[in-house]
Amino acid sequence: MNTVRKIDLNKTLQSKSCFLYGARQTGKSTLIRDTLTAHTLIQLLDPNTQRQLIQDPSSLRAMIPPHEKLVVIDEIQKVPILLDLIHLLIEEKKIKFLLTGSNARKLKRTGVNLLGGRARTRHLFPFISQELGDQYSLEKAASIGLIPSIYFSEEPYLDLKSYVSEYLIQEISAEGISRNIPSFSRFLEVAALSNSQILNYAQIGSDAGVKRGTVKNYFDILEDTLIGYRLQTWKKSKKRKEITAEKFYFFDNGIVNSLVGRKDVALHSPEGGAIFENIVLHEVRSWIEYSNQEYVMSYWRSTTGMEVDLILNDEIAIEIKAKKSLSARDFQGLKSLKEEHRFKKTAIVYLGEREYYEGDTHVLPIKSFIALMWNNFKEF
Repeated sequence: MNTVRKIDLNKTLQSKSCFLYGARQTGKSTLIRDTLTAHTLIQLLDPNTQRQLIQDPSSLRAMIPPHEKLVVIDEIQKVPILLDLIHLLIEEKKIKFLLTGSNARKLKRTGVNLLGGRARTRHLFPFISQELGDQYSLEKAASIGLIPSIYFSEEPYLDLKSYVSEYLIQEISAEGISRNIPSFSRFLEVAALSNSQILNYAQIGSDAGVKRGTVKNYFDILEDTLIGYRLQTWKKSKKRKEITAEKFYFFDNGIVNSLVGRKDVALHSPEGGAIFENIVLHEVRSWIEYSNQEYVMSYWRSTTGMEVDLILNDEIAIEIKAKKSLSARDFQGLKSLKEEHRFKKTAIVYLGEREYYEGDTHVLPIKSFIALMWNNFKEF
């Protein structure tokens, strides 16, 4: 495996400390090892180190060499009480800290010191096509996902099953709802079947056998533990009444497939549309984060059923189609949205190989779309 991640931690750390969040096995430790080996690393997954710092947070000072200017603390949510001392060390000794974590919920819930603007927040996601280069496979991204350890695994489906099981046992138990693990497990399967769909908390609750309010809390947990994210609606339409419910996307297709017992997903299959949509949104979300873009992602759907899968600010509207050829019907959502006279650019990303224009809508194979995006849409 020879990949270079697109996130640039060194650039971020030149000016400020940094919280680096990422779901388990997205490659935080590997990234640190590859880019920050010359600096002090304090590993809170080590039980002895964790126990020592819980009992005596001030012992952190002794772990930092006298002239060290950058310290990495892995899995900071394990000992959040350290953040007060870290705040002090930033002020007193001008040390910069890289603080990694896989659970933002634990830090939010405890109300700890989050360094009050003295640290930026960055996110690391599973692999993207720009990182994998020739090793990237759309079929693998659809079936086993892009979590680094699983993408290159000889037994990816077994590893995915273990990942899901460990998440249930470790992360959810740590959230204090271990007595509800069976209901949460049912919820996860229903949520996975609803991946990329408009959220209906009442319906999901009914299907999973849990209350509506509990379902919302469960989705909050998934978001805070970085297992998924909500996509908000674009609400600026003046010509059509829009649906205001959110969508939810799991952070990786492999996790979705494992939860519902799918293997070897074909993009032309019934579930292929949602899977392909997840792939494209993952690429866009990662590009926004790694390139420090100011775009906000949303989607639009009218009450009459017109829909556009992805909107970036009020500038770019993108429809995503798991098809190799398009019909006039595939352009209807964009056509309706363009009547708002807000969007500078519209595009359809599809599984075909030909790049062309249909009116002023740019039709792009996914590979061409990703290249255009990383060129900041300059040639749109």
